[in-house]
Formats: sequence, structure tokens, C-alpha cells
Amino acid sequence: MVLRLADVVKVFPGVRALDGVQLEVRAGEVHCLLGQNGAGKSTLIKVLAGVHHADAGEITWQGEPFAPATPQAAMRAGIATIYQELDLVDDLSVAENAFLGHEPSRLGFTRRRVSAYKTKEILARLGHAEITPRRMVRTLPAAAKQVVSMARALSHDARLIVMDEPSAVLAHDEVDNLFRIIRELTSQGIAVIYISHRLDEIREIGDRVTVLKDGRTTAANLPARTTPTRELVGRMTGRSIEYVFPPVTGTPGETPLLVVDNLTRSGEFAEASLTVRPGEIVGIAGLVGSGRSELLETIYGARRAESGTVTVDGAPVRGVGAAVRAGMGMAPEERKSQALLLDEPVFKNMTLASFARFAKVGFTDAGGERAAAERTADQLELRPRDVVRPVRTLSGGNQQKVVVGRWLLGGTRLLLLDEPTRGVDVGARAELYQVIRDLAANGVGVLLVSSEVPEVLGLADRVLVMREGRLIHEAPAGEIDEDTVLNLVMAGSLLEGEPA
Repeated sequence: MVLRLADVVKVFPGVRALDGVQLEVRAGEVHCLLGQNGAGKSTLIKVLAGVHHADAGEITWQGEPFAPATPQAAMRAGIATIYQELDLVDDLSVAENAFLGHEPSRLGFTRRRVSAYKTKEILARLGHAEITPRRMVRTLPAAAKQVVSMARALSHDARLIVMDEPSAVLAHDEVDNLFRIIRELTSQGIAVIYISHRLDEIREIGDRVTVLKDGRTTAANLPARTTPTRELVGRMTGRSIEYVFPPVTGTPGETPLLVVDNLTRSGEFAEASLTVRPGEIVGIAGLVGSGRSELLETIYGARRAESGTVTVDGAPVRGVGAAVRAGMGMAPEERKSQALLLDEPVFKNMTLASFARFAKVGFTDAGGERAAAERTADQLELRPRDVVRPVRTLSGGNQQKVVVGRWLLGGTRLLLLDEPTRGVDVGARAELYQVIRDLAANGVGVLLVSSEVPEVLGLADRVLVMREGRLIHEAPAGEIDEDTVLNLVMAGSLLEGEPA
């Protein structure tokens, strides 16, 4: 046993984030940590990383009491954390990132050759000798950046690596490579705490599972491969919810609301054509890098198309302002950097797209804003329901609810969703699915992109398959299965080249 937590408590003003957590991690194992957004996972790993300090309870690391005063102290002790949003410096090289804060030096001078040599050794150990130490991090794809984060951890001789949603931005083949690296690390006796909402990943890579709910440990040391999904979900939510998709309750209109005709951006996508009818959910399935997100952003006007047209109700739409005026809203994949004002309260973020409703003769009706946001928070089951708190303090899934809530308030007729449940737990997913279905039932058209094929098939009325910048197949969701979609997006098939 390398790490043991007993009755660990962490209290923030008005919130008991950890309420007697128990956790045991062994050397050389992958210990999976499950829980809904807001269950306390992020707080727990920040306590281990030295960002927060436990208010009560006992933590032992390699048999000794452990209470790191700073993240640097935790790293020196051998605990490294790789966050979902990587904390790399884009304008530094791979080697400079790997040894950031503990650069090899002599007589006050940094020894760049030494750090480059050591970085090369670590990258080879991770099976990625092709990444050169002097390459700038901003030029690397997402999977390679994750490897650099692991190299940084190993540069400190880490004995425990905490990975927070490491597969969230990776394509299928990149996830396989991530698992290969994890197995290589555990074979060397390094322990891994693996946080993911994808239960299939837990089955494949995990050894044991601990489940958190409302800051408490509801299950500890469950076998990862054999514990039934129903039991895991029940421990996380307190109820039996799986990936259940709400039934279809409305009928789409006949006349298309959105028409995209031969939209093209060189190097991203070409000749994309699609339609969305009122009350219809259209899903785009494809790998990361297939051009899905770029297509959505171009339809919304955030990117300029080189050719082709976008029309709403037959009227051309060019630019974000025109899109919003036409009743279009978008929830982007990178909610923190592209959708939220992190230091502003929840209600300000929710009313951002409908602010004019609350402004009269030069004055803002803050009470009206809060009341409208509170009604939306109730509808979305936001946790906690405090709309005055800064949106930065919410968990990832609840931040996503705020983004969707903005468009619920805005009278949106067409909603574009890019990875709507990325980093969102099972319970919150079910709630978001119901919200999306309710929108469609009320006549809102929805165009969504997701890396999770079951999500596209379960939620959409019609499915478009995208590969290497082209829409290569279209079918009603009930007439296409997961195997067919994966074959199309990963390897192609005889269907490639048919009109979408």
C-alpha cells in the first residue's frame, strides 16, 4: 500500500467538499476513481497534489504521514498530477516543460543539454522517441501534449501519477496508446489513479474502483472488470441510471430550419451539406480531427467559410451576430476558454445571450436576471443551486449546464452542441439528454457533435458520419449501428464516396 486516506475532510465556505473520504492505492495498480460531477474527485486530487490542505483525517504516503504544503512538495514526494486541462506552457519546448521548476543547473546556469538528454530518455521510456525535446509544445497534437505531461511527472521520479480524464480529448487509436503507456508505468511499480466517466475504459485499464458521492466514499476497492455497471452507477448516483436516452415525444417539421450547402474550409472540411428541421436532432459522428468541430464553428459564423452557404429559414447567415439574431446558439467543446466568464456569477453567464431582456433605460434588472437564472438552474438541476457564486467554482458538468442554460433563456430556435457531455458524469448526462430532448419536443432544431458513438445513435434522429473533412454517410439513427459507424470513421468502407 503506497497511499492511504482515512476519514479525510475538506470544507469550503458553505460546502463540505470531502466528508470522510477513504481511499487505498497499491504500488503498480490502476486505481479508478468514479463519481458524479461535484462528488469531490477534483478536491480530493488537489489535496493529494498539495493545492488544498485537508481539514481533518489522515493521509499516509509510503507509510509516513503526508500533508504537502505546496504542489512542489507533493511532486518532490513522488506524487504527480496530470489535469484534464493540461498545465503546459505552449511557448516553451518539450524539455523545458518536462523539467519546469527543477531545471538541471550548475553554478546558477541552466544545463539545457542535460535536460534535453534526460527528456529524450524519458520519452523513449514512454514509447515516444519521435517527440524531439527541443520542439515547441504549441506545435504538438493533444495526444503528444499528454505524453509531455507524463514526461514531466517521470522527471520527478513519480511513484504515483493521478490522471484526470486523460482520454477526454483523444481519438480511439490515441486512447489505445495511452493505455499502453499506463501498463508500462504500472509494470515498473508506479501506481496510477485514473479518473474517467467512461465505464468501458474502467473495465479495460482498471484494477480496482473507489466511488465517491457527495464527498463520501460509497464503495471502495471494487474489482474494475467484474463489478456490474448497475452497481457502479447506483453507487455514484444513489439511483439506477445508465446511459438511458429519453423517448422521442415530438415529430420534426417538414421544412428545413437550417440548410448548409457545400460549405468548405481548406484543410478542415470540404463540400459539407446538411439540413436540420425544427424539432429534429441531427448528430455528427467522427474522430477527433475529422473536421466536426470546425464545421460547427463555421456554421455558427465563428470561422469564415471559403465557399458554400448557411441559411436559416431561407435567409443567409454570415457571422456570429447574424447567427444569434437568427435564433442560433452554440455550446462549444472548450467551455472554459470559449463559453464562460469564469469569474462572473452563474446568473450573469446564463443571461449573457438574453441580456437585452433585463436592461431598461440604461439600468440592469439584476433581480430579474437572478430569478430567470434560478428557474433555469432548477430545470437543469444545477448543483449547487446558488446562481450568485462564480461559475469557476462549479464542477465541469455543472459548468456545461450553465452554457446550455444560457440558450434556454435566449429563445434559441437552433442549438449547436459540440461534445455536450465531455467530462460529464452519468447522472448529469441523463439530465442533459432530457433537456436536449425537451428542446426538440418544443420545436428547437439541434445539431450535435460527439466522440461517443452510442451518444450520437441514442440521442439523434438522423446521423451523419464524418471522416477526414467529408460527410461520407447519412442514415436515420434507427438504421445504423455502432459497428457500422466505427467502421466508417476509422477504416472506411464501400459506402465511402456515396453522397451524404
